[in-house]
Amino acid sequence: MASAPPAPNLPLFYNDLMPLNSRDHANYRARSTDKAGWFANVHAIPLTAEEFPSAQRFTPIIFSAEENPVPLALFGLNEGVNVFTDDEGKLNAAVYVPAYVRRYPWMLAKLTPDSDELSLCFDPTSDLVGEFEEGDALFDGDQPSAACQNALEFCRTFEEAGMKTQSFVEELNKHGLLMDGELSIQRPDKPDEPFIYRGFKMVDQEKLAAVRGDQLRTWNQNGMLSLIYAHLFSLDLTREIFGMQVAMGKGPVPSPALQTA
Repeated sequence: MASAPPAPNLPLFYNDLMPLNSRDHANYRARSTDKAGWFANVHAIPLTAEEFPSAQRFTPIIFSAEENPVPLALFGLNEGVNVFTDDEGKLNAAVYVPAYVRRYPWMLAKLTPDSDELSLCFDPTSDLVGEFEEGDALFDGDQPSAACQNALEFCRTFEEAGMKTQSFVEELNKHGLLMDGELSIQRPDKPDEPFIYRGFKMVDQEKLAAVRGDQLRTWNQNGMLSLIYAHLFSLDLTREIFGMQVAMGKGPVPSPALQTA
């Protein structure tokens, strides 16, 4: 979940990154919106482990199929489909919005590859930060305003949550609990031809059941066990997302985004 990759390997949503400073951005303001255009039509959003309890009530939680898996909240089952927003990114149903979405257009990033220091940056292509008449000023003279400090603190908190999430996934991998996932959804019109979704990882329940009692006790005490079950329980929501897509006329195509075989 590290959030400081250099261009052009920018993470999801970001088109560019610019360090915020009082010299060049003295008159800049940050404004809010109820239309998150960057979020519209995106079906899988990075999620921190601490968000599992809130997210699992609304969206399936899976893990990416990468060598270093990342937890993802599924807002749709196919590329380009987000069942919780309209085409402008306005929410059309109750859902937990991940911190990754709420963080944009801000991010902490390294200004030089050999530095460990992270600086507050923003995406200059966003229409949320700029020389506007409305919005919250980012600087009071040459000092960061409360709005600027709040953005910085949110990004710091997100980075800390990302590190904890990385440790959580590493613990799952250490015990061999992540397996290649597969979800089957029956279609009312063709019950003998279910959609099979692959290309992601999930917790292996058989291996979880075989974990030693002392390890389970440790995970129960540190909260990790509840996160694992939040992930597993959330997978039942895949059928609801499927139904929402069908109702929107955006039902899965023969080769779903999550399907690789």
